[in-house]
Amino acid sequence: AALQMAVSAAGWVFYHCSDHQLPLLFARKGVPDQCWVCKMAEQPDGSSAVALTKTSLDAWEYGHYFAFVARRDKNVTVRCKLCPGQKHLSTSVNSTSNLSKHLERQHGSTKLVSKNIRGEREDGTVTAPTPKQPRLNFQQPQVTTKAELNRLVASFIVEDMLPISTVESPSFRNILRRIPGSGSERLPSDSKTFANYLDQCYEKMETQLKQTFERLEFVSTTADIWTTCNKSFLGMTCHWIDPDNFQREKAAIACKRIKGRHTYDVVASEIEQGHSSYGLAHKVTATVTDNGSNFVKAFKMSECQATAFDGEEEEMDDGDQEPVFTDMEDVLCSGDDTEGQFSLPPHFRCASHTLNLISTNDVNKWFTANSESKAMYRSATAKCSALWTKASFVVPTSTRWNSFHDALSRIIALPLHTLNSLCSRLEIKAFTEKEYQFLREYCAVMKPITVALDILQGEDHCYYGALLPTLESLMSRTVALKPGLSRMTAGLADAIVEAGLFYISMHATLNANLVSNSSVSDFFDFGEEDDVTPYDSETEVIDFLKSGSEMEVLNRFPTIKTLFMRYNTAIPSSAPVERLFSRGSLVLSPRRNRLSDKRFERVLLMRYNHFFDKCVN
Repeated sequence: AALQMAVSAAGWVFYHCSDHQLPLLFARKGVPDQCWVCKMAEQPDGSSAVALTKTSLDAWEYGHYFAFVARRDKNVTVRCKLCPGQKHLSTSVNSTSNLSKHLERQHGSTKLVSKNIRGEREDGTVTAPTPKQPRLNFQQPQVTTKAELNRLVASFIVEDMLPISTVESPSFRNILRRIPGSGSERLPSDSKTFANYLDQCYEKMETQLKQTFERLEFVSTTADIWTTCNKSFLGMTCHWIDPDNFQREKAAIACKRIKGRHTYDVVASEIEQGHSSYGLAHKVTATVTDNGSNFVKAFKMSECQATAFDGEEEEMDDGDQEPVFTDMEDVLCSGDDTEGQFSLPPHFRCASHTLNLISTNDVNKWFTANSESKAMYRSATAKCSALWTKASFVVPTSTRWNSFHDALSRIIALPLHTLNSLCSRLEIKAFTEKEYQFLREYCAVMKPITVALDILQGEDHCYYGALLPTLESLMSRTVALKPGLSRMTAGLADAIVEAGLFYISMHATLNANLVSNSSVSDFFDFGEEDDVTPYDSETEVIDFLKSGSEMEVLNRFPTIKTLFMRYNTAIPSSAPVERLFSRGSLVLSPRRNRLSDKRFERVLLMRYNHFFDKCVN
């Protein structure tokens, strides 16, 4: 009673605020709808209100849409002014994430206006904020040395495949002058001097590759021939598995100009020279090429020469023969006896190229033998060709083996009525239901081949041991499609399976010949003096099969690790050397036809191996 009399004498009354839900609050007479806490909270210059409600809500640009209710420890209760009724929300003192989510979910269609938090006056002028004390920077600007600048410029020229004359461009030199420490004396003087610097970098890269190959026991290579701008080049890439982390590594080792005819002896000589230049003659487990006749004959002749040489050694060992003396002058002067003699590693045919031949040649042979399916195929693909010409569909290319299937899949992804509506607008003859069904079945039958090609063309995670499982899966999936095919494409699946089985049998024969080689047989000779029994090897295999699937478990099984490194170093496809040629087409463009063969090879190899990126990083 005494408190009520004192409050009443001071002009205040007891009032229950519905916003704050507190029983004892004071409000001035005449303002019964707002308590003094609410009144002071809305005062822009009320220091007491700021002290009571100092939260992250005060500095938020959408904080004026919420009314402060209460604060409990580290949480704040507010009321949304946009929601009907008394909508109370809880948020942290230092965060407004809950309130932001509430505005997005409940008032997403409402145009929110940011409140004035930067001191804008009513007349539109802005008051300057109180400047903070600037942070002093006592660090000197980093100066770029001449060597660093040369590496950066070389990385820019080589990685972006730009002409070497770019270093003489005035605009490019103006950019370099803006780099701290790169005065005129640090800039590359001219293109000739910069070309000499690139030669030094290439020699350094070549030395690093030779040092890497010296510590390796097994490597594999790929080779192919590329013709552009009336010039022919033999490209070679090298692949190996790091024995420490079992990661696949690769490097381009050659892209040399070939003049004249691409005969088997020329191809064999260039491949042998490429292996010898890096000391890989006795480390290459296999060389992967396409099915070109010159490549096949080169490796076949090398194998025949090796077999004949082994036969001569066996005949000499059978009986004691008198030594035969030969005049060295006759041997050095006459080169006919040694012509065509070369030594090449085992030959693996590109699995991707073989599957491509199956999807084209063998499929075309089947179409030729089935006139009804052939007519349907020609009619449907002719309309697709018209669509590729007039519409913005994916167009098949000759360099990508899966592009034809991908282009057809984009077309049949459209419903038939939508596809025919598009054809009528482009004035193309509409597809019939039979043609549309034929294309769908054709793409379904060819889908396993495209998936197998994508797997076998990989470089980082594809090993030669994955070839046979991929082919087996390809055959089984193709056979499984046969019950759902119509009479038009039922025989197509059989043709693909028959060609695939022939390739699998040929691959198994090649592997059998490889394992039966004397050098390979010596690999499995563990010697009589070693305390190693067949039971130990069998136990190692059983323990390996029981272990996990991680590559690191090979370190616990040395014999299996050696076998893995030997037979999985080769890759099943020659796609890496094709990718080398793809980059080469960007370097040796028609506008750069004066680029020398030596300069082209060096720039391309440094680009493929990312030499400057590794140096800069």
